[in-house]
Amino acid sequence: MADIKIQPLGKRILVKAKEEEETIAGGLVVPPSANDDKRPAMGEVLKLGKGKDKDGKDVAFEVKKGDIIYFKKYSPEEVEISGEQYLIVDADDVLAVIS
Repeated sequence: MADIKIQPLGKRILVKAKEEEETIAGGLVVPPSANDDKRPAMGEVLKLGKGKDKDGKDVAFEVKKGDIIYFKKYSPEEVEISGEQYLIVDADDVLAVIS
C-alpha cells in the first residue's frame, strides 16, 4: 500500500475497514456491500492523530498502527482517498483490540 496522503487530527484514527462476508443457508456468500445494514465495525489501524483533545491536553492512544480494532458501527466518518475507502474513527469510539 502506498503512503496515504492524509493525517488524522487530534485523537482520531485512520482505519482500513475489514468487511465481513455473510454465508447464508445453501453456502451462498453475501458480500457486505449487498446489504446497507451491514456497516463495517472492525478494521486495521493505519495512522494515529497527534493525540490532543479539544483543550490541547495530551491523550494516550490505547491502539497502535497495525492493530485490528472493533469500533462503534455508526460512529466513523467515511473518506475516499485515491479511489480507496477509509474510515476516520474517534479514539473514544474504539471498543476493543483483537489480539
